[in-house]
Amino acid sequence: MLNLTKLLDPNEREVKRHLMVAEAINDLEPELEALDDAGLRARSDELRQRARDGHDLDELLIEAFAVCREAARRTIGLRHFDVQLVGGMVLHQGKIAEMKTGEGKTLVASLALYLNALAGKGVHLVTVNDYLARRDAGWMGPIYHLLGLTVGVNVGTTGTFIYDPEFVDETHPDTRLQRLKPATKKEAYLADITYATNSELAFDYLRDNMSLDLSQCSQRGLNYGIVDEVDSILIDEARTPHIISGQSEESTEKYYEYARWAGRLVEIDDYEVDLKHKSASLTEAGIAKMERWTGIKNIYDLENVIEAHQINQALKAKTLFLRDRDYLVKDAEVVIVDEFTGRTMVGRRWSDGLHQAVEAKEGVKVQQEQKTIATITVQNYFRQYEKLAGMTGTALTEAEEFHKIYKLDVVAIPTHRNMVRLDSPDVIYKSEKSKFEAVIEEIVEMNKEKRPVLVGTVSVEKSERLARMLERRGVKHNVLNAKQHEREAQIVAEAGQPAAVTIATNMAGRGTDIVLGPGVTDVGGLHIIGTERHESRRIDNQLRGRA
Repeated sequence: MLNLTKLLDPNEREVKRHLMVAEAINDLEPELEALDDAGLRARSDELRQRARDGHDLDELLIEAFAVCREAARRTIGLRHFDVQLVGGMVLHQGKIAEMKTGEGKTLVASLALYLNALAGKGVHLVTVNDYLARRDAGWMGPIYHLLGLTVGVNVGTTGTFIYDPEFVDETHPDTRLQRLKPATKKEAYLADITYATNSELAFDYLRDNMSLDLSQCSQRGLNYGIVDEVDSILIDEARTPHIISGQSEESTEKYYEYARWAGRLVEIDDYEVDLKHKSASLTEAGIAKMERWTGIKNIYDLENVIEAHQINQALKAKTLFLRDRDYLVKDAEVVIVDEFTGRTMVGRRWSDGLHQAVEAKEGVKVQQEQKTIATITVQNYFRQYEKLAGMTGTALTEAEEFHKIYKLDVVAIPTHRNMVRLDSPDVIYKSEKSKFEAVIEEIVEMNKEKRPVLVGTVSVEKSERLARMLERRGVKHNVLNAKQHEREAQIVAEAGQPAAVTIATNMAGRGTDIVLGPGVTDVGGLHIIGTERHESRRIDNQLRGRA
């Protein structure tokens, strides 16, 4: 019965079909290995000409994948395994490749990106943050450069770049980032392959649609895109609106007053909080107090609708939005922290006066409320691509939703190596204090064995609390959270070294490449401690996948 089930499994059949194509790709390997770099580049130029002459990309797949694999072997010392070739074929078909952590998704994407870039219409690799976009473009750049294709990078807070092997920026400790030359947005989008963040792509789309002059537009159409960590971007952030706004004329003075009064309210007596639905509401006693303090006769009268809204936002800011969990205060500004990635969202603001209410609570300058000029959700933006694909280690649980919303099917790619990670059961403690004490003891024990430890926390505040406890024990460690994002590359590079201890928020989950140092495998590899469960099981799986 088991064999019959396996025989009828459509995923199994699809993988086997692709493995047969992989054999044909392997057959070309000796011939391509015999070519010098100029000869390999000539084969790539020939493929590009055929693609631009209208040949179907499916016809070019075998040769293009073989050429790309040979270029990868020569330039970055990595050769695509057969299962990685299968992953590349799944991406080319416009499907989602579910690949376990450590199976080389970045390298797999290079195959489908190269093939689809041959048509000259531009292709996008979409990542969840600036660091990954820059790292992957710089890492894979030598492959594309050898084959005659250009690579651009478009990220929000750190700028736009072109991969240029002649350019060297020695200020970066990560050599993969040193060949990225500053460029304009237009240059980044005109590259054959563009690595970008999902938010920057969506905002550029809105800016282009607001432009009255075509020459000022930066994007050149949405031809083909591969979304890395596709479940995070297309499911978790699907309804997230990207908004371009202008200043409203409403006064900001009242926010300080309402924040002060909200701070005096007492839970249960004056207000109730519903954490499940993320809402807070005044009780009768709370309403009476606010009316007395503010001098408003009836807060919920129609003529007081603006004041009522601002008071409710002040209450939400007090009860539901916590500093160093939901936001940071940096340079006298409130900066949002993404709950899924643990990263700061510089330039993003909560709408409907909520950001102003949080600013007033923290005593920083309340910026003018914004009015929406243009908006698009993540879901509506990505549904405009002519062909869309995705990669992640955790997609099968959302397969039905991917198909229903985006018409994307999920294919599970077999692993190249057997999983050797050991997963231990959860341990529950009576209090957070006793839990953190146990975490510290476990870190100290691992540290004695020279084994690197990665500790996952759910907020900046808790990561810093653990760090203070480690300091008191004299344990050397690094902290990776939204406050230290500038040092991310350096901290990640050190995280797999002997006796390294890294305390991290969700930033160390998705896409983080932790390379083990000398002798670490002999003492058991990277030891991971998750301090608590996240609301999304997929985020927990991403953390455990670092080992």
